[in-house]
Amino acid sequence: QVQLAESGGGLVQPGGSLRLSCAGSGLSLDYYAIAWFRQAPGKEREGVSCISSSDGTTYYADSVKGRFTISRDNVKKTAYLQMNSLKPEDTAVYYCAADYICRTAWASPVGYLEVWGQGTPVTVSS
Repeated sequence: QVQLAESGGGLVQPGGSLRLSCAGSGLSLDYYAIAWFRQAPGKEREGVSCISSSDGTTYYADSVKGRFTISRDNVKKTAYLQMNSLKPEDTAVYYCAADYICRTAWASPVGYLEVWGQGTPVTVSS
């Protein structure tokens, strides 16, 4: 089954850090732009960041700029989301997604390949 798999979530105190990983099963991530999304309880899924496959151009939601860093290792075929200075409002299930490019509307979950994983939960709480 072709699917993405997220890992690295957990419980962290405010101000702490986590690094999420995204790997592909049956899907070679180095050919695709990778985006990270999150969905908090009762809220819509929102785009956090996107990184292109061609030149590594990155995009961020305003809410995470300066705190989160997206990266990729095309040799390991893995993408990452380094999250620093975490806040309680960052609490959500985090998902990675694949597309051919980071579109202008990259922050919308509509249009990504149907290979979403189960997500990894992140809880920021003292």
